[in-house]
Amino acid sequence: MKYKIKKESKPNLATFGKYKAVAVHDKTIESKQLVKEVARRMYIHEGTINGVIMTLAEVVNSHLRDGDRVRLPDWGMMKLEIESAKVDDPKTFRAKKHIRGVRIHFLPKSDEGTQELYEGITFEKEK
Repeated sequence: MKYKIKKESKPNLATFGKYKAVAVHDKTIESKQLVKEVARRMYIHEGTINGVIMTLAEVVNSHLRDGDRVRLPDWGMMKLEIESAKVDDPKTFRAKKHIRGVRIHFLPKSDEGTQELYEGITFEKEK
């Protein structure tokens, strides 16, 4: 995995002005490429794989929007988390005013504290 060193630029953070490593993402793999790779590995028609992926995405998204956690075997669990402003009195909280957004939280599959997803990652500084 490539990384670069970046200076923290948010003045409200305690780490403002310090340097950190951030991941470099050179390319985006589109679903078309994923479909081809899966079809090749499984000897199944690309149309079938595409239909499965589209349907799986619809079902997973529906459950996430309903507030469910979704666990996919050999991959991990995902859930949606709310980002909101903090208030002093819960009676003053208003969803439209204080909820800033929703983020997806992904927890890789873990066996006895190790995550398979992270195994074998090496780090290389971007040139």
